[in-house]
Amino acid sequence: MAQVLEFKLPDLGEGLTEAEIVRWLVEVGDVVAVDQPVVEVETAKAMVEVPCPYGGVVTARFGEEGTELPVGAPLLTVAVGAESAQTGSSGSSEPSDASASPGASAESSGNVLVGYGTGAPAARRRRVRTASTTPSAAVPSAPAAPAPAPAPAPAPPAPGGGPVPVISPLVRKLARERGLDLRQVRGSGPDGLILRADVERATAERTRPAPPETAPVAGERVPLRGVRGAVADKMARSRREIPEATCWVDADATELMAARAAMNAAGGPKISLLALLARICTAALARYPELNSTVDTEAREIVRLPEVHLGFAAQTDRGLVVPVVRDAHRRTAESLSAEFARLTDAARAGTLTPADLTGGTFTLNNYGVFGVDGSTPIINHPEAAMLGVGRIVPKPWVHQGELAVRQVVQLSLTFDHRVCDGGTAGGFLRYVADCVEAPTVLLRTL
Repeated sequence: MAQVLEFKLPDLGEGLTEAEIVRWLVEVGDVVAVDQPVVEVETAKAMVEVPCPYGGVVTARFGEEGTELPVGAPLLTVAVGAESAQTGSSGSSEPSDASASPGASAESSGNVLVGYGTGAPAARRRRVRTASTTPSAAVPSAPAAPAPAPAPAPAPPAPGGGPVPVISPLVRKLARERGLDLRQVRGSGPDGLILRADVERATAERTRPAPPETAPVAGERVPLRGVRGAVADKMARSRREIPEATCWVDADATELMAARAAMNAAGGPKISLLALLARICTAALARYPELNSTVDTEAREIVRLPEVHLGFAAQTDRGLVVPVVRDAHRRTAESLSAEFARLTDAARAGTLTPADLTGGTFTLNNYGVFGVDGSTPIINHPEAAMLGVGRIVPKPWVHQGELAVRQVVQLSLTFDHRVCDGGTAGGFLRYVADCVEAPTVLLRTL
């Protein structure tokens, strides 16, 4: 006999207490396999797909797209057992996983994130629709009676229903921004894959009704939630708790740029400028460990951290995020370049995990990419300091006693005045500037 099990929004880690439903991946009546993603949610840290730990037939969903749910709130219910597999089969050739018993589900899975299941990894199954097309509102716990005869094998996905053949999260995001239902879009890629061009074409073809005449609106209200809300809370807390100070210096980066060009001309993986600056930062933190620390306000203690987990600011369509490079002090310039590239791509695609966005001990902020020279960054709480790097531009500079045009950059350090005084902060910043002006200084001090 089928048993109806309730799947609740799991703890997604890192102290997250709520998540917003972005898109349902299953509908009532669908057959799901163990660890199959059933809903896409956005937390304050990242966009994640949540897998269901049970296999069976979806009998109810709780919450519409755009709804915020607390951790522990019901997400959906699943009818598990032999009868549920028969009810939802509709000609499916994959009944074994879909009809997993409650005991088997408990042994092979849990309320975990995608890719972190406790059982052996399984290929993502194609969703199989039952004859019922009940809307997403809650339905009776028992599934509908089985059809008298099995339905023929489903045809390839087509607009109007069935699984949506979309791989790129950027395509999903573009469709959401334009209010487009991907189930109504016919893909032009291989096997009906929906591409960005398909979304843009469908948007252009869609006719929009003329907006009704209404009275002028006083203004727009933008809710502070998701990534933007988390950033706002963290910045406000940083300003409330940290007595910060900023110092800055101009540096001649001509030799650093020449060193990078020489390294890249020698062949092999390309070295990014951000990686060289990160290498300089880790060397400076080894000399001035006070800045790689945090303050325990309850114990009234400064906690100096032995590892350097380097965060870097990355601007995305979803807002500002700070991915973290683990053990940056042990990495080479090549390893740092590769990790910066990986995390940047994941940030732009919206696939960063909560672990990628937490645990930093020091932040490197390259705001020069926005074409600005200087800034007074807000410290990324609970860290103790942040190094800001402006744009590198040709400027008049006295070099070896003569006026010359050199590549000049402004460096700024915002630091928690509780962990050190101006002498330590100035020493750190001066060492960074010396390495930028003469990269051989870094080699001599390693």
